[in-house]
Amino acid sequence: MTFAIGLTGSIASGKSTVSLMFDDLNIPVIDADKIAREVVLPGEKAYQDIVQAFGKEILRKDRTLDRKKLGEIVFTSEEKRTKLNNLIHPAIRKRMIEKRDGYIEAKEKAVVLDIPLLFENKLTSFVDKTIVVYVDEEVQLNRLMARDQYTEEEAKNRINSQLSLNEKVKMADAVIDNNGTKRESFQQLEKILRDWNIL
Repeated sequence: MTFAIGLTGSIASGKSTVSLMFDDLNIPVIDADKIAREVVLPGEKAYQDIVQAFGKEILRKDRTLDRKKLGEIVFTSEEKRTKLNNLIHPAIRKRMIEKRDGYIEAKEKAVVLDIPLLFENKLTSFVDKTIVVYVDEEVQLNRLMARDQYTEEEAKNRINSQLSLNEKVKMADAVIDNNGTKRESFQQLEKILRDWNIL
């Protein structure tokens, strides 16, 4: 039986770093962010719906979505963010399930669904267990400002648009404390997977 793991965290918590660690363990990862980019490419239904809802000014010259421009519109408005999510999320879910089921049919020992908004969007039914990648709030804020050149206010707005890491930790089956080194995080991951009889 294929064991489905839901991997989540918050912006700048280091979830992507942990996600890459599964490659080293030969466990396939389905990345919701990558799928989110695929389903909004020109020609996809979600793309057409977004352009219809938000207008052609969110497009670049090459007709692809200007994610930054769209982000500026939706991050300041709960209503517009909900509207965008309602257009994109069904397409992402459908594709993630198709990919997950493909790995189940291939009888992989485990598959990871890397979903930033796993709890917010109530997607835990897609997986058997959940892992949250955790960092202290100050570390998260500093990483985000350094990584994306945000002001403190912009970084806090991005962080506050998601459920807090402390809330996610309460809901998780397992937690990786990512305040330390990559090696320490990898060791925590290995222990979790051994406890679940995956390694």
